Amino acid sequence: MQNKGLVKFFAIIFALVSIYQLSFTFVTGHFEKKAKSFAGGNSEKEMQYLDSIGNDKVFLGHTFNEVRAKQINKGLDLEGGINVTLQISIKDILKGLANHSKNAVFNKALTEADANREGNQTYLNAFYAAFDKESKGSVKLSSPEIFANRNLSEITIDMTDNQVKTVLDRKVKESIESAYRVFRERIDKFGVAQPNIQMMGDSGRILVELPGAKDVDRIKNLLQSTAQLEFWETYKVDEMGSFLMAANEVLKTTEKSKVETPAVEKDSTKTEGSDIDKLLTGVSKDSTAKKEVNPLLDYMVMGSQAGSPILGFFQTKDTMKINAYLKRADIRSLLTADQRYARFTWGKPNRKTPDLVELYALKTNRDGVPPLSGSVITSAKDEFDQFGRPSVSMQMSPKGAKAWEALTGKAFTEQSNIAIVLDNMVYSAPGVTTGAISGGNSVITGDFTVSDTKDLANILRAGKLPASADIVQSEIVGPSLGQAAIDAGMMSSILGLLMVTMWMVFYYGKAGWYANVALILNLLFLFGILSSLGAVLTLPGIAGIVLTMGTAVDANIIIFERAKEGLRQGKSLVESIKESYSWTGAMRSIIDANVTHILTGLILFVFGSGPIKGFATTLLIGIVTSLFTSIFIARMFMDKDAEKGRKLNFCTSITKNWFTNFNFDFLGVKKYTYGLSAVIVIVSVASFFVNGFDQGTDFVGGRTFQVKFEKPVEASQVSEELGEIFGVNVEAKVFGNKSQLKLTTKYRVDDEGAQVDQEVNEKLYNGLKKYFNGITYEEFVNATEGKSVGIIQASKIGPSMAKDVKTNAYWAVIGSMVVVFLYLLISFRKWQYSLGAIVSVAHDIVFVLGMYSLLYKFMPFHMEIDQHFIAAILTVIGYSMNDTVIVFDRVREFIGGKTKGNFNQIVNDSVNTTLSRTINTSLTLIMVLFIMFIFGGDSIRGFIFAMLVGIIVGTYSSLFLATPVLVDTMPKKDKEEIERLHRESLEEVS
Repeated sequence: MQNKGLVKFFAIIFALVSIYQLSFTFVTGHFEKKAKSFAGGNSEKEMQYLDSIGNDKVFLGHTFNEVRAKQINKGLDLEGGINVTLQISIKDILKGLANHSKNAVFNKALTEADANREGNQTYLNAFYAAFDKESKGSVKLSSPEIFANRNLSEITIDMTDNQVKTVLDRKVKESIESAYRVFRERIDKFGVAQPNIQMMGDSGRILVELPGAKDVDRIKNLLQSTAQLEFWETYKVDEMGSFLMAANEVLKTTEKSKVETPAVEKDSTKTEGSDIDKLLTGVSKDSTAKKEVNPLLDYMVMGSQAGSPILGFFQTKDTMKINAYLKRADIRSLLTADQRYARFTWGKPNRKTPDLVELYALKTNRDGVPPLSGSVITSAKDEFDQFGRPSVSMQMSPKGAKAWEALTGKAFTEQSNIAIVLDNMVYSAPGVTTGAISGGNSVITGDFTVSDTKDLANILRAGKLPASADIVQSEIVGPSLGQAAIDAGMMSSILGLLMVTMWMVFYYGKAGWYANVALILNLLFLFGILSSLGAVLTLPGIAGIVLTMGTAVDANIIIFERAKEGLRQGKSLVESIKESYSWTGAMRSIIDANVTHILTGLILFVFGSGPIKGFATTLLIGIVTSLFTSIFIARMFMDKDAEKGRKLNFCTSITKNWFTNFNFDFLGVKKYTYGLSAVIVIVSVASFFVNGFDQGTDFVGGRTFQVKFEKPVEASQVSEELGEIFGVNVEAKVFGNKSQLKLTTKYRVDDEGAQVDQEVNEKLYNGLKKYFNGITYEEFVNATEGKSVGIIQASKIGPSMAKDVKTNAYWAVIGSMVVVFLYLLISFRKWQYSLGAIVSVAHDIVFVLGMYSLLYKFMPFHMEIDQHFIAAILTVIGYSMNDTVIVFDRVREFIGGKTKGNFNQIVNDSVNTTLSRTINTSLTLIMVLFIMFIFGGDSIRGFIFAMLVGIIVGTYSSLFLATPVLVDTMPKKDKEEIERLHRESLEEVS
């Protein structure tokens, strides 16, 4: 090998850089352990300790914050925390840009875009298509009624639709970037170490990962708040009382009273406080029995004092019903002329009585524009009011201060109230008792905790979002589950490494040691690159590393087998090594095989998300580093032996004759293998229609909770009990052991908002708390340190997100097959090779899908079709192609050589010579996958099983299916021509 010195130099530099990069991870781990020891399990104290040393220089002149920023980032499945994907409402942005146009075509297009958006199609493109369809050229986007308004000076009435679309594309992108900046500022002030916030292309989605975050409800509120702050005058209960009575009378004709929940006696002469106390102490059924049916008033738990801005108190679970009543056209027609724009809004739930909320009526106007909005707020600060209660003080701009003075002066004169409304929820509605307030100072008070006011001040300072943001996908992982994943990953990695290294030494002797050195360096380089790139290491990523151990020795195996052949042919060690590393030796096969693997890995990286992207990242980096170490590092040792005249046989005394002179007629048994494969495909496809699949929430949407109980429970009983509480089916499956269940439901998965998620959590808690010994709601839901029972992991995927994931999965599988087909067509220059490979891969995919369809009801682990499964399928495609390409490369070599015999015999001989490589590579992969399957943990067992089955069937198909298809599709004249050339070449030699 030429330039050995240069290779050594780069290898040493690369190793030193990798060690340097990894050192930051070890140093960070050291200080985090000290923080845990100091905090004694108190997560806030632990965070304070790390913050206190943040600017201290701890390693090579770097501060702790700098060191921590350079460590290998662990994914949520390893560290615990919260991961959410937020969908910025493009619909809201378009409405704002159109100045809330009432144009019928525009609004119909918005509705159609919602309903008919195809998987992976952006909402904006769906809107364009719907607008073109609805307008039919009669209305332009540049119409003064739509986008040529005072809000968009860049659009004029003479612009074409395409010109307007260009402007809209830019404006929407700017709005999404604005939302990204708002989220970044909110999260930076929240105090989470190494948050990851990124925009997801042009989809309008923003990914937020918060490692170590624990307070689920608080974070969801923080992220979903649009910070739409408004100040409104309110109607008093005296002014709206006649309307409520009239509405109740109308509803008597169309609705039935709510008879199952008795109402509390209403006495407007009593104070609000005493009524709430009375409600909490309980009221007998006899005293609350209703003789008259009152559809609206029966829902009112309690009235309010005369002159109060509160119209009444209602149960939280009834708010949707009341909203539906108050939005009805026949009900709103009962409002007087000056009340016709009244907006009914709910108050912020009280912590002491979370099941009760107040109803307010705001004095809005035709355009819905408040007299004062949050745009005038210049600063916000969390503090305490004169009574020592947590509150938020705000300072307004000069313009806002003037408007605030006028608004408070009017409220003082009229003795009315001003509602402070944030994200359509009334936080407080104080009266003004001391005259107009000048100076632009205002205070928001209410039923707040200190963390509530900190978050509220943070939200107001960061500014409002340009549109609403809904959580379309979320995942919560507890720290204990993360630690268990790390332990499982470490165990499987160490055992996998031991198995591979021991096998290489057993089979190849001294050469196996050289391959092992290359493997160790490969892992060092792999982790060094991950660290320097700031990549996120996930549990599937660890699986990718373990898989890399198996594939990393593949190139060495191919090289060793070619060198072994050279020695058997009587060549010297120097000649054998040189030939094995030549293009006509092993290099062509290695490059072809790894290019197909890289292509499928790239597609997985492009279409995957979260942990799957982490799997693809480690797989791709591992392929590149393994090529470098196999081709250059291992060869340095081999060349050294050759120069020194040392013996190197590439085998041991036990294995030296394995697969030597092996002669199996692969083409002779093709009718049996064709028949077997046909039966497999027919049974699998039949099962697709009869049994179907266990589709995960990734594909169908839904909510999933992994709940750990204190002792074993019956899954069927839990499912039945939760089904009654939720009112929809709740599937319960044993996950690992009977004290741990995986619960799946589609309850309100279409509804967005932190309040909805909190309601689901509360229902789950109420349904399961009897199985726990005195667990609180916070202990059950939040991801606290050392948590061993309650919700260990939770995820939610909305229908739109699931639709996109499923579309991505289809494109990933189809795209990888098309790309590899084209590459093989270019490389081998005959479509028969590509067809053989594709038939083999399609067979493997159908086989794995069939196994999952047939067995998911019976296996003791989960066999869901989800993103992890698609990653496994793409890995199987990459491996199957890799294996097939190695066989086809030898077939091509033998066809172009001087082997004697007819075409079928030539092909059979070429396949037989690859058996040692095929079985060795398959065996190392099967060993590491089997170890991952046993020790890798419940969460990825189904994922590993798919790869394990795929590798086994892929080995079969590359030998018994791909090659026969190649032979059977090769034209007869081509076969005869090949046989003629072989005869002539042999005659020349003789």
